[in-house]
Amino acid sequence: MTSATAEAAAEDHAGPSPAPAPGGFGPPAPASLDVGVIGNCAYSALVDARGRVVWCCLPRFDGDPVFNALLDPGADASAWAIEIEDFASSTQWYEPNTAVLRTRLYDSAGQGIEITDLAPRFSSRSRYFRPLTMVRRVKPIKGTPRIRVSLAPRFNWGAQAPIITRGSNHIRYVGPDFTLRLNTDASVSHILSRQPFVLSREHNFVLGADETLTDGIADTARHFEQETIAYWRTWSKRLAIPFEYQEAVIRAAITLKLSLYEDTGAIVAAMTTSIPEAPGSQRNWDYRYCWLRDAFFVVRALNSLSEVGTMEDYLRWLSNVVIGSHGEHIQPLYGIGLEPELPESFVEGLGGYRGMGPVRVGNQAQEHFQHDVYGNIVLGAAQSFHDHRLLSRAGVNEFPYLEAVGEQAIRVYGTPDAGMWELRTRARVHTSSALMSWAACDRLAKIARTLNLPERAAYWHGHSSRMREEILEKSWCEERQAFAESFGGHELDASVLLMVEVGLIDARDPRFISTVEAMEKSLCDGPYMRRYEAADDFGKPETAFNICTFWRIDALAKIGRKAEARQIFETMLAARNPLGLLSEDTHPVTGEMWGNFPQTYSMVGIINAAVRLSAPWDSCI
Repeated sequence: MTSATAEAAAEDHAGPSPAPAPGGFGPPAPASLDVGVIGNCAYSALVDARGRVVWCCLPRFDGDPVFNALLDPGADASAWAIEIEDFASSTQWYEPNTAVLRTRLYDSAGQGIEITDLAPRFSSRSRYFRPLTMVRRVKPIKGTPRIRVSLAPRFNWGAQAPIITRGSNHIRYVGPDFTLRLNTDASVSHILSRQPFVLSREHNFVLGADETLTDGIADTARHFEQETIAYWRTWSKRLAIPFEYQEAVIRAAITLKLSLYEDTGAIVAAMTTSIPEAPGSQRNWDYRYCWLRDAFFVVRALNSLSEVGTMEDYLRWLSNVVIGSHGEHIQPLYGIGLEPELPESFVEGLGGYRGMGPVRVGNQAQEHFQHDVYGNIVLGAAQSFHDHRLLSRAGVNEFPYLEAVGEQAIRVYGTPDAGMWELRTRARVHTSSALMSWAACDRLAKIARTLNLPERAAYWHGHSSRMREEILEKSWCEERQAFAESFGGHELDASVLLMVEVGLIDARDPRFISTVEAMEKSLCDGPYMRRYEAADDFGKPETAFNICTFWRIDALAKIGRKAEARQIFETMLAARNPLGLLSEDTHPVTGEMWGNFPQTYSMVGIINAAVRLSAPWDSCI
């Protein structure tokens, strides 16, 4: 897709814009998940449809939101807006195959501006250059529009305004822990006073560390844009994408890559905290950490596109978790810097997304026992023992550490836990947890065979065979004619669909087919699928959990109902925001997105479904 066609597509998806202000500059757009993400594997930022930066945590994904308007409906919300006077409409799109975002704003007279947003990322001096820097470039595209630049970072979760100092071409925003510096060729006075001015030429804004630029402001911004576009286009070109749904897959892959914290190799589940799973539900969680379960699915999806670099980075982080556990309990999640403690607290000063608090920092799930974690570790690392493309393949030296994880999977197998949905007040022997213990043993047996260790292969195969028979027997509910969510249980849970995903049972097995049919009756609202049918700590779920819908798509395709799977997939593609991104949940009635954003689980689902459903390349070429 060319830039011109990308722009046209953006206009097609723009939808109706809010009514323009009667003159001057109106209020900001309401909080919404119709936002784009920019990032560089060190930090990320969310930009709304009018070019307003509404979320950005520094100096890491889990840091202080210096721009917090997504969660602050009040007048003191911190954001970075570049507004056009008498705003009438906007369009927004990504430069094709990149993480560079473009936004066009038009006024009531048809005059317009274009904003380019990016986080620099490219190869320099034999390393990836990924500074904590945001580049914004704005230029007139029609007429002589007036704009207003409002740059208002805050610190300590919005509680503290910065101390501001200025120079001839820069502004410093001094916080308690770090200082942001804006280098710009626009008027410093106009920015500080929020004075509207005529945009007669291109202006550049480079916000980052408190350092002087080595080159001119415009030259730096232009260089960063050109090199970043080149990096992403090269990265995207190397993906082994399916024939159909190519643009959706490329956008999902780039978004997953942006969720990698390259410094340590951690992969965050989402870039936000406290977007409720449903309106006013209090299901507001902080997802800016690395869940071993979610990270495995990310690695698996990118591996399916032949993008193994993310796996290599993640395995650095994972190996530290595994070795540091000394063969004992492993948490379901850690901080992106390997922090084991993530105490949960509330931010009193923020009203929350659309005023729907609370705003949480930290995640109590770190205290849980979720026994599927051991299988997710082994599954996440397994390819590194088999893939000859890797610069540092895992081998006999690494295998004992992974076997220690397997031994822990054996110890916890068949014992109650919080399950993969992190139930806070209920413990059962969850089928999904037992399933992942089986997967750990099954993959360890296969790795042992690759390493020519027949005794270890026989050992792990013995455990996997025993577990498989028991899972199929104890999770089967004769009354429901389905595999239940727990041993001896009666209730249904979408995670049981993973039985086929990880290879425990053949998709054509009559028991699996009847399980899918039972779930469609109890868990589905049309094309959408909820996680489970039983009430949890907050009652019964109201919204559909996107990854469950994608699991259903995969299951339908495998049992021979491919046409239905394609119809549901088209519905999910339509549920994305105008930039092709998904959050965690979709409301089955309104179609609105809820939950943290962008959700790696959901973006993984797009890739998996496209790969599963696409016609082969040789059907057309």
